[in-house]
This record gives sequence, C-alpha cells and structure tokens, in this order.
Amino acid sequence: MTRPFLSLIIPAHNEETRLAGTLTRVLEFAEKQAYTSEILVVENGSLDRTLQIARDYAERFPRMRILQNPLSGKGRAVQQGMLAAQGEYRFMCDVDLSMAVDEINRFLPPALQGYDIAIASREAPGAIRYGEPYYRHIVGRIYNRLIQLLALPGLQDTQCGFKCFRGEVAGDLFSRQTLTGWSFDVEILFIARLSGYKTTEIPIHWYYNPHSKISLGRDALKMGLDLLTIRLNALRGVYTQHNARL
Repeated sequence: MTRPFLSLIIPAHNEETRLAGTLTRVLEFAEKQAYTSEILVVENGSLDRTLQIARDYAERFPRMRILQNPLSGKGRAVQQGMLAAQGEYRFMCDVDLSMAVDEINRFLPPALQGYDIAIASREAPGAIRYGEPYYRHIVGRIYNRLIQLLALPGLQDTQCGFKCFRGEVAGDLFSRQTLTGWSFDVEILFIARLSGYKTTEIPIHWYYNPHSKISLGRDALKMGLDLLTIRLNALRGVYTQHNARL
C-alpha cells in the first residue's frame, strides 16, 4: 500500500448528531485534493450510534478506517489514531469543524515549510473568532496564561483542536504521551519543545460551537491539575526516559 500524504484523525465520542455531516464534508475535501489521504475515525466509549455511523461511511469509502476503544478520553482517541496513521503528515480534526476544512492545506507543504508541528491559533495575528461568548474567551485566556507560565511560554493558543504533525514526529511524540483527557495536547507540545521540534501557530477563522463538551467548572480544574502533572513528569524525567528507550 502506498503511504498516504495526509492522515486525518477524527476522535468521536457520542457524536451521532454531528458525525455524518462532518464526514461528508471531510470526504468531499479529501476527494478534491491532488495528494493521497486516509481518514481515521477513532470512536471511544460512545453510548449512542457514533460507531455505527462511522462504519456505514467506511463501507462506502475505502479511504476511511475505523478504530475503536472502549475507554473515553479525547487524548486517548487522538493518541490511538496518530500511532495507527500512515500519513507523511497527520492532522487531528475535531468533529465540530469549528475551522473550515478547506484551511487544512495551510498546514501542509507547499503552503507551509520548515516546521515539525503546525497548530491552529485563534490568537495569532490575522485570526478571527466568530460567535464566541465573551466569558468563554476570558476563561480561555486565563487558562492559556497558566499554560504559558507552567509549560509553554510563547504559545498563544494550545487548545484549538486542529493540529498537524510530520508523520515521524507524531510517532515519537504520541508514543510518549501519558495524559488521556483534554490536556493531552499541552503535554504533546511540551514534549515537542523538550525534544527540539519546531512548532508554529497558524491563524485561522474559528466558529464557536455552543455544544462544546468542555465543562468550565469540572474540566477546567482537571486541566489545571494536568499542568502540574506535566511539570512533575518533566522533573521526574518521564519524557526523556521514555525517549531513551525508543
């Protein structure tokens, strides 16, 4: 099998109302491109028809693969997809498509060169947010300040759900991931910086989705504790020790 140029990894947990529309748009995008691609839907721990919807699409479209995990956790799903993907570039894509799918090409050569990781940013110059409530923006900026203080100084937006990795870099980073929840991407970017990989932020047009699954109370507290876990792991040498075993 020829290695695809791009792998699109879509984590899907209880997404029966949105998944079909997203897969239709992603497939339409993929079929228009001159390069080869694969689409990996990672269903994990859903209690609705998410898995069946994904399987129905996979039966009709050979470029799509379905992975399944009985345990929930966005970080767990993305990790499984990244490590199973074959693409030269591997792009994680949220089901809500709060960034237009056509913008994916801005993260890939020839549009972008010289970076190991390209992350979508709602804060970089040129980015525009549409429809986001002011209070959510403020909470997000407070959390980003904590991220910059404890883990990733200089990165303005680590939590947008659209990120692209060179294939070999993805294989290295996601094999060292320890967090399985919402904070996994902070950990991945922290390990990347520790390893000397180059990261850039791509300004995007981002559309707020009122059906976000993040709870500003429960999840914000857990994500704050995860930042401390990342620092503790670094002090204990967890990430460098793992790298030495690869």
